This record gives sequence, C-alpha cells and structure tokens, in this order.
Amino acid sequence: MSDTDFLSLANPGVQKLTPYAPGKPLEELEREYGITEAVKLASNENPLGPSPAAVAAVKKAAAELHRYPDGNSFELKAALAKKHVLDSSQITLGNGSNDVLELIARTFVMPGDEVLFSAHAFAVYPIVTQAVNGVMNIAPATSADSEQPYGHDLDAMAARINEKTRVIFVANPNNPTGTWVQRDALRQFVEQVPSRVIVVVDEAYFEFVEEADYPDATEWLSEFPNLIVTRTFSKLYGIPGVRIGYGLSHPDIADLLNRVRQPFNVNSLAQAAAVAALNDDDYLQKSLDNNRQGLQQIVQACKANGWGYIPSVGNFICVKVGEHADAVYEGLLKEGVIVRPIAGYQLPEYVRVTIGTPEENARFIQALETVLKSLD
Repeated sequence: MSDTDFLSLANPGVQKLTPYAPGKPLEELEREYGITEAVKLASNENPLGPSPAAVAAVKKAAAELHRYPDGNSFELKAALAKKHVLDSSQITLGNGSNDVLELIARTFVMPGDEVLFSAHAFAVYPIVTQAVNGVMNIAPATSADSEQPYGHDLDAMAARINEKTRVIFVANPNNPTGTWVQRDALRQFVEQVPSRVIVVVDEAYFEFVEEADYPDATEWLSEFPNLIVTRTFSKLYGIPGVRIGYGLSHPDIADLLNRVRQPFNVNSLAQAAAVAALNDDDYLQKSLDNNRQGLQQIVQACKANGWGYIPSVGNFICVKVGEHADAVYEGLLKEGVIVRPIAGYQLPEYVRVTIGTPEENARFIQALETVLKSLD
C-alpha cells in the first residue's frame, strides 16, 4: 500500500465531493437478503422495459461494434432537429443528460464562480459545481404547506443572482420532489436573468407532464441565447442502460460544449437505440398510460392510509414515512421492494418511489403497510 496522501493531491473541489449514490441494484438486494423476485422502484426507470424498436435497433447496430461510432451522431442529431424544429448545430449529445450538465459546468464555471440552484434539487448540480471548484448558491425551496411543497421558489432564486453567478440550474419538473413551475413564472424568471448567466432548464421528466400550464422551454431558445434545455432518453424512452441525453441551445453555446465533449462520448448502440425510441409511438403511449394510472394508484393508497406525499408530475412520488425513514427503507428491502431514501436531499422523512407496473405498485403499497405496522 502507498503512503502517499492522494486526497491532498486532488483538485480541492474533488476533495470535498461525495460520490453520487445510485439506486440499489436488484441483484445486490437479492444477494444480500436471499430474496427472489424483488422489485426495484428506486431509479425512475420505465417499468415496461426498453422500447422494442430500440432493442431491435441495438441488435442491428451490434454487427458494427468493431467500428468507432459516428463522432458527430449525424442521424440522431437530424432526428432531434426535426423533432424540435431546430438546427443540428444547436444540439449537444451526452452520455446521459448528466454528461451534458457536467459539460456545462466545465465550460462556463471557473474557480470561485457561483452556480445557483434550489434546495432539494437534483444531486448532480452540486457534484458538477464542486468538481470544477465552483461555489454552490442554494436558494430556499417553497414551504411544506405550499401548493408545490419543497419546490423551486423562483423569486428566491432571482434574488440570489449576483456578479459571481455563472450558471443557474432549474429542474422542471424537479427530481426528487416531482414539483414543477408554471409557464409564465418560468418565462418571467428567464427574462430576469442577465445574458451573461447561463440558464439551464433540466427537462429530464418533460414527457410525463400533462399539466396544461407546463412549459416547453425549447420554444424559447430563439429568444434567449443564454438558455440551455436538457433532455434524456433514460426515463420515458426507457433506455438508461445505453446512456444517452442531449442539450439544446444557441449554436454558439453548443459549439463551446462540443469543444469540451469527449470524442465518441455517445456509443453506436446508444445512437441507434435513441433514433428508434424517438419514434416508437405505441410504446411511448403505453408508458404514459401506465405512469398516469400508477401515480393515481399510489396517491389513492396514500390518501386511504393517511400517508403524506408530495404531489408529483413525474414518474415517481415522495411518500412521507416519518422520522424512521431509514428503518422503513430497510424494512422495505426485506420485503423485496427497493425505493430511494432521500435524506441526502434534506427530506429525511420521505422515500421516493418510482411508478411501476400495477402489480409492482401494489407490492410496494402492501409492503409499506406491513413495515409501518411493524414499527408502530
């Protein structure tokens, strides 16, 4: 073993980082607890499995694995440009949308610059900020008794913009709370932001939202050159395993991000899967129907059992289980149900539950009833 203090050699921002903690894998749970037929409702995955069209495209593309992928992703960019009525020069592809978020921080944030985001917002925002020696400026969230509990308070965020602010992250809807901001409020916020500050609207869960006043921030790109909108294929499109996401922006911003982007950061299987999934309308509609019904199923159970919850428009919901949330999480694991504890998001009394199939949702509801009774 080396006696070298490698921590002291690392970038100061990296020294303070805590690695992102992913949802517990099914195989790990079954191995640790000797459980079979467990269900995973921890990582906001599509419970219907991947798009059949994407699977077929991956099988076909596998024959060319001896070739490097198209470094410019021509076919996928063309498909995305058509979908969003934009030019391909406005697209930055990433190894998941997390990759694009990291590219944004590396491109625009220098040591000492501030990155502004809300409390209870996505865990990747502080990670990418610290990794580049940026300074986190965390705005307070809305109150627990507001219409959007623990959501983005855009007025509080606007009040924190200063000369050091370089990037602002707005998750709409937000993970892990499932809260969202309305069209007029978000537009007014973007209008207030100085043009020298990059505004990132993270729309990873965009496709699930069916609220009439929910905005599509991509429609504003021509008006706000400092705006970046990020999307992913990991949620509704059902292909997180190949890692593919993208950013939409002014061409000049995309050009800068693509200078930082690693060559071949999106593999050939991911590109093929994304093109196919983008147009698999039957699969997408089935996924939306399942999510709508499943969200209602869990909300009804919360109301029937007196469980608190945060109203969500995503493919997940936070259920209030009380001060013994860690014990509830462990109890659910023993029942063969994986959810996500979110004490790391400063919501220690909640667990986040992905919307599953009707059978998986029922399994979670029954398991939670059992665990809570055992803790009484």
